[in-house]
Amino acid sequence: MSIPADRIAGEGTTTSTREVVQELRDNPRASVLVIGGGINGVGTFRDLALQGIDVALVERGDYCQGASGASSHMIHGGIRYLENGEFRLVQESVVERNALLRIAPHYVKPLQTTIPIYTTFSGILSAPMRFLTHRQGKQVERGAVLIKAGLTMYDFFSRDGGNVPRHSFVGRKKALAAMPDVRKDIKYAATYFDASVHNPERLTLDVLRDGKIANPAARAANYVSAIGTSDDGVLLRDELTGETFSFQADVVVNATGAWTDGTNATLGTETRFMGGTKGSHIVLDHPELLKACNGTEIFFEHVDGRIVLIYPMEDRVLVGTTDIDVDVNEQAVCTDEEIDYFFELIGHVFPDIKVTNDDIVYSFSGVRPLPRHETQPGFVSRDYRIEKREEEVGGRKVTTLSLVGGKWTTFRALSEHLANDTLAALGATRKTSTAGVAIGGGVDFPTDEAAERAWITKAVRPGVDEARVRVLLTRYGTRATDVIEYLTDGPDRVFNSTQELSTRELAYMVEHEQVGHLIDVLIRRTSLAFRGLVTGELLEELADTLAPLLGWDSARSAAEIKLAEKVLADAHRVHVKNLTP
Repeated sequence: MSIPADRIAGEGTTTSTREVVQELRDNPRASVLVIGGGINGVGTFRDLALQGIDVALVERGDYCQGASGASSHMIHGGIRYLENGEFRLVQESVVERNALLRIAPHYVKPLQTTIPIYTTFSGILSAPMRFLTHRQGKQVERGAVLIKAGLTMYDFFSRDGGNVPRHSFVGRKKALAAMPDVRKDIKYAATYFDASVHNPERLTLDVLRDGKIANPAARAANYVSAIGTSDDGVLLRDELTGETFSFQADVVVNATGAWTDGTNATLGTETRFMGGTKGSHIVLDHPELLKACNGTEIFFEHVDGRIVLIYPMEDRVLVGTTDIDVDVNEQAVCTDEEIDYFFELIGHVFPDIKVTNDDIVYSFSGVRPLPRHETQPGFVSRDYRIEKREEEVGGRKVTTLSLVGGKWTTFRALSEHLANDTLAALGATRKTSTAGVAIGGGVDFPTDEAAERAWITKAVRPGVDEARVRVLLTRYGTRATDVIEYLTDGPDRVFNSTQELSTRELAYMVEHEQVGHLIDVLIRRTSLAFRGLVTGELLEELADTLAPLLGWDSARSAAEIKLAEKVLADAHRVHVKNLTP
């Protein structure tokens, strides 16, 4: 299996054993070993921990580093799946979307979405053929009648427990009044609501921490990979130290996404379950485009039939996505051809708005964990299944459950399904459900702007002003109270290169969130890289602060800066500059 750029250890790796790894080595056995620290693996870890199961999880890179961190940042029912006939998946997805708005309100927010429509009856005849054959065929743009039917059906699936408004249609005049920069031949605009998740990485960390709190015996470690088997079980390796050790489990859950077949091969069995596709995105700092969106995601069918999006996110605009068959052994990166495609699709909706490479502040790509397929990528099911087998691992009978497929929105339901199969293999019974259980910092999260202002005012402390509290509330939800207490319990200093981080908050991340590399802070503990806010000065401050916390010498600190620069350049097309010449 290939190792993505930000999973390569820097020079001068840590020599001391990390506490989370020592916990695995001191007790090298669990009822369940989950391999894979994306949202589905972490969700399953949490669910099993809540049942009191002795569960351990390992992730070869950082948590939420693969497809889970490379999503379109949407929590959605999948309106386009209706055309594929995936009604069960849409039903489950809208139920889970509505639930996440309630149980994870600190990260999951309502998302207004607008579809610009340029024809009335187009696509009515070709839609049944797409439904029956799962092939695009001759490209025919979907018109208002077809989209109206789809949105009506989508509202029907959302009727139970729905907490988002139903769709609406307006004509050309109102559409142009709301979005004057849109193409002038627009005939209608349809608006409906899904949800967004601006910090998928932090939501994953919250779910993980909930599992560890629910069951102190539950253990999880990032930068630990499964590299084979031994007489004593699964052979694990700490990617930061090179240490190897064996670990036994009665059930192994393979939740490694697009790399599921590779993981199974490592464990001794060849499978051909997976056939992932690459999805890329770019993030733009473009005030004109941001204003043109008028606060709504633009979701539409491009000229090639691909469903794409232009998505305003605070002061940035996310544009995506592609759907390309790829070799999972190669690093997924956003190519020049994909960027040209993104510029073309922006021009398709907003023809007078010019976008160039200089407007890109970040890009990212991931490989969707889709099943092996022969249909066109856009028609491959986003549903999931669980493959079970019994085999010998290290001379012992072990049940292996391989997750095939799955999407962000349904992670809680999927994890419950995977946990149920695991419990059945163990002969155990479920004690509680995760349905309706608030996630981490979503507990008692303020429900409106007035409540949020009151919460922030109440949380202010000497040295932690309102602006800082607001950043912490956005980053941690109501768990920000724990962070604020930590910050005020010792000397702290806000960074010179950004007002969004301080030395003591970094110490909190190291102590509670398993920071392994400097790059982890930039991409997955904060959104600084995503928003194009990484500078040379920031890298220096991060390295200087992390060094004593993680036992880095000067050579390791320098290597971490070089690694961060390499990852940002190679995987995200970001070339770090200094604030001052």
